[in-house]
Amino acid sequence: MRFEFSTASRILFGPGTIGEVAPNAAAWGKRALLAVDDSLEFVSRLEESLRKQGISVTRFSVSGEPTTETVRLGMQAARESDCDLVIGIGGGSVLDSGKAIAALLPQEGEIMDFLEVIGQGRALTQPSIPSIAIPTTAGTGAEVTRNAVLTSTEHRVKVSLRSHFMLPRLAVVDPELTYTLPPALTAATGMDALTQLIEAYVCNSPNPATDALCWEGIRRASGALRRAYRNGRDVEAREEMSLASLFGGMVLANAKLGAVHGLAGPLGGRLGAPHGAVCACLLPIVFETNWQALQKRSPASPVLLRFKSIAQILIGKPTAEIPEAVKWLYALRADLSIPSLSHFGLNESMISDIAAQAQKAGSMTGNPIRLADTELSSILRQSLYCS
Repeated sequence: MRFEFSTASRILFGPGTIGEVAPNAAAWGKRALLAVDDSLEFVSRLEESLRKQGISVTRFSVSGEPTTETVRLGMQAARESDCDLVIGIGGGSVLDSGKAIAALLPQEGEIMDFLEVIGQGRALTQPSIPSIAIPTTAGTGAEVTRNAVLTSTEHRVKVSLRSHFMLPRLAVVDPELTYTLPPALTAATGMDALTQLIEAYVCNSPNPATDALCWEGIRRASGALRRAYRNGRDVEAREEMSLASLFGGMVLANAKLGAVHGLAGPLGGRLGAPHGAVCACLLPIVFETNWQALQKRSPASPVLLRFKSIAQILIGKPTAEIPEAVKWLYALRADLSIPSLSHFGLNESMISDIAAQAQKAGSMTGNPIRLADTELSSILRQSLYCS
């Protein structure tokens, strides 16, 4: 047995840990680019604590899903201020932007030289400048992943920038930062975390470390997501979801994903829809489709035992069967009022093209069984009316 496990150099988890960011940052730089979502109430307090440590701050706003242009503008801002440190505080979009900016600043070349699919896919050769990632949602686990998902508006597709250099120097996961997250965003990001955990558990290249994290993460998310959605001030539920998200990011960095994320890339690029909302709508459909495909074409596959294990975790009983998990996932999606993808503009005329694009996505290589174009198209048709 051989496997590799990589994560952020250091992880701080717990209520109030945001107070430890500035003292740690002072050891790595004196001029910080602060990538932020301007709607966050605690950004000004973080800026003040950084300045008290002698760190000058250049604020860089990230709105919506990150694009290649977002990263270019962030690099320009960092160079103009001679930044030697990047701190990202926000959701996955902000954290991915911060990681990409920090990683690309020392490289020779343009962003397209390093992007997968639409670029040259060159490897990053120089270490990133120090970066700190502080999530304010419980979803992507981007604080501990070694990639950034970026939209190319020109190509109308989402692609990845990927390198072990992109792992942050420090990840600070403070559940208190998620208390004011609105219910709809709690639902979408929470379903994204659950998707990553489930897909990594049934992917075709798991390892014992990711298995353990998936099991524990699924267990925590299954019990906490509805509670966090209904009551954002449920401290225990918020902490459980922050842990599930962290574990989801750790497994994403060390195992493969599957058809949910394979479809989410072209869907996000075409529709401009939030990644979490797309994954939330697709998860039950893909889970059921994969199970049916395995039963039909590979009934002896050991992966079916993993699907059964997921059922046992979700339902909370050792005798649970896979159909119960399917029903549970559809019920969860309904309880969280997840919108259909037609809400974001998906229509029948786009389906065959998106299915073809998805077949080329890197995440599709991790799916437990190869899905045909017809199966992917069926998933997309069902997603038109998912709520």
